[in-house]
Amino acid sequence: MKFYIIIPAHNESKTIGLTLNSLVNQTRLPKKLVVVNDNSDDNTEKIVSEFCKKYNWIKSVNVSSSSDHTPGAKIINAFYEGYAILDDQYDIISKFDADLIFDPDYIERIYNHFRGNNKLGIVGGVCYIKRGEKWIPENKYRDDHIRGAIKSYRKDCFIEIGKIKNSIGWDTIDEFLAKYYSWNILVDSKLKVKHLRATGDRYNRESEKLQGVASFRMRLGIILTFLSGIKSAINKGRFSIVKSYLTGYFMAKSKKMSFLVNREQGKFIKNSRWRGIFKRLF
Repeated sequence: MKFYIIIPAHNESKTIGLTLNSLVNQTRLPKKLVVVNDNSDDNTEKIVSEFCKKYNWIKSVNVSSSSDHTPGAKIINAFYEGYAILDDQYDIISKFDADLIFDPDYIERIYNHFRGNNKLGIVGGVCYIKRGEKWIPENKYRDDHIRGAIKSYRKDCFIEIGKIKNSIGWDTIDEFLAKYYSWNILVDSKLKVKHLRATGDRYNRESEKLQGVASFRMRLGIILTFLSGIKSAINKGRFSIVKSYLTGYFMAKSKKMSFLVNREQGKFIKNSRWRGIFKRLF
């Protein structure tokens, strides 16, 4: 099974070397790895270039986009720039962030999970963040959700779900669509990944409106958008987030933005969300 990795990177000079060092020291090496240097104005390109010189299976591509660090489209656009220079002979493809440290057997264990279950579509570990002197789980998400920072896909699943959607919320949509097409998803809690920067540390306030936009494009409806905004507001202690979610939702609706999923897929996602809410409540 051929394992390919794509890493979007924007001003990651403080961390990209640590990430790549952890990947070149894996017990099972990937077949190909592409770092997409997205409009960096620090030493990211230089650091990546040094790894490319030492390892012929590491490649880099430089692209120019906005200097804002926003989730969603910017990151996925960079991902596809890397995807474009790869061949289609992969069996597993991963989208990793540029601020992670992987245990030496991370890829081998992901590989073994896929090899052992032909219906396994998406696999990942768990991100840990440093607080004081301890590494603790970055408890922002459910234990059945694989973080966008550490996604690995079986090729057949990746193709069937339409690859990665060019939108904020892509790492939720992909899992719902995988389930829609009867693929299994595995979060291996024993696979601990050190996340060197907390999720969203560099995101701007405009990102909150994009969450509302994504809710509309996922066909979630206004009630689920409102509830998602409340959840995020409680987690961040800032209730203006609810307004941002709703503003984004109605903006997308007024502009008649295209949907990311068809009606049947949207219905599946919406019903799955409601089931998840009722399960947590009762």
